[in-house]
Amino acid sequence: MPEKQSTTGGQLNATPKEIQDVIERTAREGAQRVLQAALEAEVADHLSRYAQMRDGRGRQAVVRNGHAPQRTILTGVGAISVSRPRVDERQAKGKQEHEPFTSGILPRFLRRTPTLEGALATLYLKGISTNDFPAALEAILGQGASGLSASTITRLKGVWEKEYEAWRQRPLGSAEYAYLWADGIYVNVRLEEQRSCVLVVVGANFQGEKELLAVRDGYRESEQSWKELLLELKDRGLEVDPKLATADGALGFWKALPQVYPSTRAQRCWVHKTANILDKLPDSTQARAKAMIHDIYRAENKERALKAYRLFRESFQDKFPEAVNCLSKDEEALFTFYDFPAAHWQHIRSTNVIESVFSTVRLRTYKTKGCGTRIATLSMVFKLMQEAQKSWRNLYGSHQLSLVKAGRRFCDGVLQDQEVA
Repeated sequence: MPEKQSTTGGQLNATPKEIQDVIERTAREGAQRVLQAALEAEVADHLSRYAQMRDGRGRQAVVRNGHAPQRTILTGVGAISVSRPRVDERQAKGKQEHEPFTSGILPRFLRRTPTLEGALATLYLKGISTNDFPAALEAILGQGASGLSASTITRLKGVWEKEYEAWRQRPLGSAEYAYLWADGIYVNVRLEEQRSCVLVVVGANFQGEKELLAVRDGYRESEQSWKELLLELKDRGLEVDPKLATADGALGFWKALPQVYPSTRAQRCWVHKTANILDKLPDSTQARAKAMIHDIYRAENKERALKAYRLFRESFQDKFPEAVNCLSKDEEALFTFYDFPAAHWQHIRSTNVIESVFSTVRLRTYKTKGCGTRIATLSMVFKLMQEAQKSWRNLYGSHQLSLVKAGRRFCDGVLQDQEVA
């Protein structure tokens, strides 16, 4: 009697492990095909939406532009490689009816598929209704999410709201933090009529570990709202002034900070500053201006940074005084990072630790349409930040934080003084 073949591609007497390997490989290949097809369909839909839009020469303004390099995504069935389609829409920039393409399936910096908490938080902040969650979650997470009903989602949200309330009142993990990052986030869910912003603070302790410290709502980014948040941090254990705080140019935070932590030094976020400057320049000038701004804050020492800073001012002062004023008004707080270890510069000269989490859900207008209670919105922001926190890396050069804590002096990122015996 002939030996019975296994189902593993004709192999004889396959072991359970070999069978499992084939199943997993097949699942990965299937997931890869489905994800790639979904990305192509998403781009095709975007292109069709603007198919009639033309540039000044009568050519289509929004077109395909090949694919980005392949990237590996960690999924529930293992690592798969996909390539995100690119869109060239430079000719459509500035047109009122045009919205730039952003993939909802594969955000630019995604490296792993989200957990239920992260997926639900993102969908909520995107404005998806509770009744649509089950289908949306199944598309993201697979068949394992197909059993989630609207009532189950509602119960989960209730649990997470309680978790958020307990979290925001808990004692902090440390009484001292080396660095703080602060930002105001506008999401497309209405809070309360007079409280239209979510304030977020992240800290790095003296072991180099980043930690989400606060999430609360505030009236825009007012001084009073930021002061209340900082006082809450002090009440929860942050009694020692952090060495440095990084934030954008919102006056509310910078007015409130010295009232609560008077010795904390200030660093303006260079990413926000760059965007604000470029917004005041014509498209034809932005590429050159952006390169010159990079030359400023990426200079190896403060002397060269100031030289590049003066060159930018001289180059654009006559034609674009508003852009130059946007840069020069914060001169004192733009170069503080040079007084800290060079290994820390990449972390402390911007608020990217916060911005990157909200890159796909950030709303760029103050007033929004949408639904949702205040506590539901805050708990979803909290869950989204918690999800991101799992992948945060420690500060580079964390061993130098003990020197920062001791008040040792750095110049251009290099330790200067000698320890007193």
